[in-house]
Amino acid sequence: MTFSIAARCPETGMVGVAVSTALLCVGQLCPFPRAGVGAISTQSFVNPYLGLHGLDYLASGMDAVAVRDRLAADDEGRALRQFTVVDRNGGSAAYSGVECVPWFGHLTGDGYAVAGNMLTGEDVVAAMARTYEATAGQSFPERLVLALEAGQAAGGDKRGRQSAALKVMETEDYPLIDIRVDDDPDPVVELRRIWGLYNQGFNDVMRMMPTKTHPAGTFDLEAIRTFLPD
Repeated sequence: MTFSIAARCPETGMVGVAVSTALLCVGQLCPFPRAGVGAISTQSFVNPYLGLHGLDYLASGMDAVAVRDRLAADDEGRALRQFTVVDRNGGSAAYSGVECVPWFGHLTGDGYAVAGNMLTGEDVVAAMARTYEATAGQSFPERLVLALEAGQAAGGDKRGRQSAALKVMETEDYPLIDIRVDDDPDPVVELRRIWGLYNQGFNDVMRMMPTKTHPAGTFDLEAIRTFLPD
């Protein structure tokens, strides 16, 4: 039903997930990144507890492979599940249950994992992996969006298109980026549009927010004036 990439940036330590599907509100239940811990994407008859429990296991020091094995072993619905795991060191792992709807499958690489089910074919995940690897040097969130676009261009979800999401964590307990396209006839295109708007100044606003090291924040009224009413 879904195609996604979970990844960690070796330069910045950011972790994130980009995902799209032919159902409503994919950003609500599928992407689970946590700053300093890792990222999980859970899909195919989604079980959100794979994301919640998996992040706790990663936080305890388990690596991606160990977390994958633990989650699959504990889930009675494992035959219908699909999920990917990336740990704080860039280790990656993925699981696709034998009863996922074809085409389904996954690929893993250094610092990332891609997976999909009910897709038009294997080209979807292959294009995502190839694009993510080929865009090293670009910003981490941009690489995630490019990978998602590549998956859509290769065919995407064979049922159609409805929602997409981009969620990225850096150092704080709240997201640096949390863009959700909950219902759109071309959600990956709409995600790209909103991501473009984010980069026209809202990214600067996010950098002013209170942080663990600067609890008061660093708000600059002039810098955010374009977002205020006249």
